[in-house]
Amino acid sequence: MSDDSEQTLPRVLIIDDSRMVRASIIRHIRDRFEVREEADGEAGWQTLMVDPTIQAVITDIGMPNLDGYGLLERIRGSRISRINTLPVVVISGDDEPDVRVRAKSAGATDFISKSIGNVELLARLEALTQLARTQRDLEESRAALASASPVDPTSGLATPSYLHYHAAQELSLAQRRHADVSVMVIEIDHFDALVARYGAHVAQLVNRKLSKILATKLRQEDTVAELAPARFAVVSPSTNMDGACAFAMRLRAAFDHIVMTYREERIRIQITIGLAATTPGKVQTVSHLIGVAMERIASGRAAGGNRVIGADGEVTADMIEPPARAPVSIDQILARLRTTGLDANLRKQLPDAIRTLLPLLELIESEIPSGLPLAALARAAETGVNMLQKND
Repeated sequence: MSDDSEQTLPRVLIIDDSRMVRASIIRHIRDRFEVREEADGEAGWQTLMVDPTIQAVITDIGMPNLDGYGLLERIRGSRISRINTLPVVVISGDDEPDVRVRAKSAGATDFISKSIGNVELLARLEALTQLARTQRDLEESRAALASASPVDPTSGLATPSYLHYHAAQELSLAQRRHADVSVMVIEIDHFDALVARYGAHVAQLVNRKLSKILATKLRQEDTVAELAPARFAVVSPSTNMDGACAFAMRLRAAFDHIVMTYREERIRIQITIGLAATTPGKVQTVSHLIGVAMERIASGRAAGGNRVIGADGEVTADMIEPPARAPVSIDQILARLRTTGLDANLRKQLPDAIRTLLPLLELIESEIPSGLPLAALARAAETGVNMLQKND
């Protein structure tokens, strides 16, 4: 896979005393898996102890030093979780029922014949490695939740639980301040087809590419989590439907320029985005907003994908007006003001800062009447006039 990612193919350990058998298996799977090989069970066990990147084992039964049954006993009895949970496929020329039963009883995940075709062998290996990876990810996510960590250890994004918790706080705050909150659900188009055509490892690289881009494109106050493979949710405070539409269109356009390659084949990534936003005066939950965004994704998917769907249907570029953009980060502006002072770039952001702060200033004026020049500030935000710029 040609990408800036450091990810590699899943690694499989093949253990068989026949060099020809090992070479045959490697020939079948080398396009989808990295391979290590050993000639007996004892050597295979030592390799498992020192190589934590192995994700599955293919082993023969009859081998010198340590046979397949003994190897299975060691693997399943190991106190190291990454070893005792490994998928182990027994591959044997002896397909007698008692051999199969004994291998299963010893802890074999699967049992296949040495005459198996390469398509079936690949399918079984990919299914087993994907299952093992999912189980590890689930265990790591559970560990993160148990330690009260808001970050998913696999994706580096917020956990879904934290997203719901934090979004509920933002919604409560927005209701008190009469502010907006938007929810964006992003889905990679035709993800199942990617898995079927290129394999699970390539699809995962695409999924991780989207994770990295989201982590760099969002504002500090936004929260993003991976809800499921190929599906992400973003909660944006102080952002109405217009602002969400504008950001979603920019994000979708960014993906139109991304091309990944696999075995000299170009893979284009496209996404469909569903949007939902709070309604003034109406109490709404995070789950409801995500559900609305998911329904809009479904309509975008039915229309062919690569679309942004908002409250009024598909969002197009001509519907986005320049003022309809996400609010700036006041925290970032204040930090820059403290470090660099009021420079030319900061002056250009003042109309956006006014637009972001206006709901709060209106609330302050309603609670504590003090003669704030709200009308003048609103005009400055709309016309782009810099209130602090001195006349020459």
